[in-house]
Amino acid sequence: MCSVFPFSGAYLSTSERRLAAQAAAHTSWAHTPDRNARTAPARAALMARFEREVDPDGTLPPQERAKRAESARKAYFLNLSLKSARARRARAVVAEGDAADAELTAIGGDAA
Repeated sequence: MCSVFPFSGAYLSTSERRLAAQAAAHTSWAHTPDRNARTAPARAALMARFEREVDPDGTLPPQERAKRAESARKAYFLNLSLKSARARRARAVVAEGDAADAELTAIGGDAA
């Protein structure tokens, strides 16, 4: 699959476009003097999302809302980690099956 890279007009494959984007991101971060300040708005928006989730009406005291939002944030990332582990395990099972099929084929067995 080819696409036009938005800045050069050149036709790039998906992998070439990904490499170009990664290089651009690294260049951008190399010229960022304060990484913490650059990502602060995103972190604040994420925390605000969790605060709205745990206190949609805004009735909790700020300290309690912050504690609950932090727990909601931790739960979110732990669930994301769990999904990632399950996906890795599923890919490993498929790869193991593919390897077994290849081995059977190599020794003249029927993999189907």
